[in-house]
Amino acid sequence: MSTEFMRRAIALAHENILAGGGPFAAVVVRDGLVVAEGVNQVTATNDPTAHAEVVAIRAACKTLAAFQLTECDLYTTCEPCPMCLGAIYWARPARVFYAGLASDAASAGFDDAFIYDEIKLSHVSRRIPMSELLREEGIAIFDAWRAKTDKTPY
Repeated sequence: MSTEFMRRAIALAHENILAGGGPFAAVVVRDGLVVAEGVNQVTATNDPTAHAEVVAIRAACKTLAAFQLTECDLYTTCEPCPMCLGAIYWARPARVFYAGLASDAASAGFDDAFIYDEIKLSHVSRRIPMSELLREEGIAIFDAWRAKTDKTPY
């Protein structure tokens, strides 16, 4: 744990606000060195997935030529939203440190509580209804994956 890296993330978030972006930033660290940094780029890139943590994870994976960050720490300016939390678990960093809470983000207009509520609902009851379609053909894709002998498991 390092206050230096959290302060770097906070400084990046401040810079991003001044540049017209959102108040979020993240830093990926391995062996005491910054591997990658990311700031919220949602409005700058018109990409709803361009949250700071996702941007930093993508950059770190590219730098390290790996799809997992097992020996890395992630410093983020706010408790991760549901999407970023999923990305973090897929990236498998060693630890995550956050400054603000989800409730702090909600008070600034970034409330993700509804997503957690939606996840608990049945597919057809969600705000965006979801329906199964061509399941048998979809299952065939998994059969092909299981049969592949030279795959990289993850």
